[in-house]
Amino acid sequence: MKLGIVGLPNVGKTTLFNALTHANAAATAYAYTSAESNRGVVPVPDERLDRLHEVLETPKKVYATIDVVDIAGLAEGASRGEGLGNRFLADIRGVDAVAHVIRTFANADVAHVRDAADPQADAELVETELVLGDLELVERRREKTVKAARSGDKAMQRELETVDGLVAALREGTLARAVERSAEDLPLYRELALVSDRPTLFVLNTDDEQSADEALAAHADFVAWARTRGDQVVAVPARLEAELADLEPDEAAAFRAELGLEVGALDAFIRAAYDVLGYLSFFTGDFRSSESRAWQLPRGWTAKQAAGRIHSDIEHGFVRAQVVAIDDLLELGSFPAAREHAKLRTEGKEYVVQDGDVMHFLHTG
Repeated sequence: MKLGIVGLPNVGKTTLFNALTHANAAATAYAYTSAESNRGVVPVPDERLDRLHEVLETPKKVYATIDVVDIAGLAEGASRGEGLGNRFLADIRGVDAVAHVIRTFANADVAHVRDAADPQADAELVETELVLGDLELVERRREKTVKAARSGDKAMQRELETVDGLVAALREGTLARAVERSAEDLPLYRELALVSDRPTLFVLNTDDEQSADEALAAHADFVAWARTRGDQVVAVPARLEAELADLEPDEAAAFRAELGLEVGALDAFIRAAYDVLGYLSFFTGDFRSSESRAWQLPRGWTAKQAAGRIHSDIEHGFVRAQVVAIDDLLELGSFPAAREHAKLRTEGKEYVVQDGDVMHFLHTG
């Protein structure tokens, strides 16, 4: 599961990346001086796993993770290769969802590609370049499809209808993810891997002293615009969080308390990113386990598919799953107690996993 951090130059992408990963990647104050994408792995915080680890007294706990890519800044004209456009578009094709960083902080020492902060204008500029990049790719695909469709190939004629509709939408500036599609079209969309087809989380990069609620209120029009489209918006003081990431946890907590800073901006961002990616968490662990662990799973997947997340042999030999809601397990303290209180149930391979399920898989082999 891979999340790409994107945005205009100098909006704080690399600073946010450092806050998340503790990577100390170089962040500059001028446009286009960060040419390489940075990569890291971020654990997904989950208080339920923390409590499960304590209740079951397992030797260790393992969080689910997100792979994060800090993608070099995009410029107007990127679809024509301006700035680092070609590299930007190539890198973004490799991610599953986008965290789009929008600058709202004031800092005269950091160059701004626009005269003043305008979150919606910044978002639309980036999205325009994504759409134009997609349009070029789809038009090339159309040229090949037209030739095949002329031969009478029914599948190619069907594809040409889909591609023509997509071209028309992109020419109107519509994001690919807003274009309706049938189940029959999904393989084509997966093959195209359009950059404007990625689900998006907007991140307002705020001043240090501004709370998340204050930042969202200050940019209420942008928040409403984004949420009307179905996008999530969070606010993070990235520079402050990056500085706190360099401290030991106890020191960071003390510093927050001293300054009266709120806790949880980064956690809120990570959880929102997890939701945007379309994942839920299920858990494994009992008194015989060496660990309590959170596993990520696409929403709508089955118990058998969840077993495959742990090991392909468990999926292939799947017999059944024992399932209990984590809140019930935490309250009762063990699988045997959950069974005694009729909270532990047996589910087959077609059971659709729910967020917060604690699962024990029975399998052959």
